[in-house]
Amino acid sequence: MKMVKLFPVSEVPENARKVVEVGSYKVLIIHTKGKFYAVDNHCPHMNLPMNSAKVTDDCAIVCPFHRSAFDMETGNVKEWSPWPPLVGKALGALAREKALPIFKTEVREGVLWVSEQPK
Repeated sequence: MKMVKLFPVSEVPENARKVVEVGSYKVLIIHTKGKFYAVDNHCPHMNLPMNSAKVTDDCAIVCPFHRSAFDMETGNVKEWSPWPPLVGKALGALAREKALPIFKTEVREGVLWVSEQPK
């Protein structure tokens, strides 16, 4: 898997995030719990941006719009479109349940690298 050099890890301190372009993707870099995660910056539900998404204690990322939750390690769905109440399930049915694309990250000599394509 081809890796792309991004920036010194000091540019995204613990509990911070940054959106970068990697090829044709907008990738959200999140630094939490001593690890860097890289996810597609668009929720697979309705293609809305994830840059203001909540990160949970168990390393899930929660879409700020319809609260779909995804595991940041695997991209797997933890919860699909539970918001807003009563109509969330209907909104969830607009798009079939699908994983959030994630990218491999590596730190090499203080520099963050990310895979050119999602895993």
